[in-house]
Amino acid sequence: MHMMVSRAEQWVKPMAVKGANQYSFHLEATENPGALIKDIWENGMKIGLVIKPGTTVEYLVPWANQIDMALVMTVEPGFGGQKLMEDRMPMVHWLRTQFPSLDIEVDGGVEPETVHKCAEVGANMIVSGSAIMRSEDPRSVINLLRNVCSETFS
Repeated sequence: MHMMVSRAEQWVKPMAVKGANQYSFHLEATENPGALIKDIWENGMKIGLVIKPGTTVEYLVPWANQIDMALVMTVEPGFGGQKLMEDRMPMVHWLRTQFPSLDIEVDGGVEPETVHKCAEVGANMIVSGSAIMRSEDPRSVINLLRNVCSETFS
């Protein structure tokens, strides 16, 4: 679950009860990330920590050893079809070099033309909505995106 909500704390238990196995929340949307991380872990889910484009990657560092996945937003949250903010790629690369075993996800503007840029700097997980949904052949787009990430990290 990628929870793009304020007060993400209130949704941990309901999502766990419904069977979620990972709970990702925006670092900017909570006043106590440590308590939220602990609550997610105690509810049996993996922990994903999300940062928006305007947040420096250093803000995530204190929590990096307590999470399973870091998600770097490469568009401003809110609507699909935005262009990948390539100036966020150094954040992804820095995270990969500092935390090599951490899952690193990129969300926003990922499509067949941009997925290589994400994978080459260290993203081993991607989110792609519009590129898939607007395609005449969604299955082939999904396979291409998956294959780029798999080949880069095998």
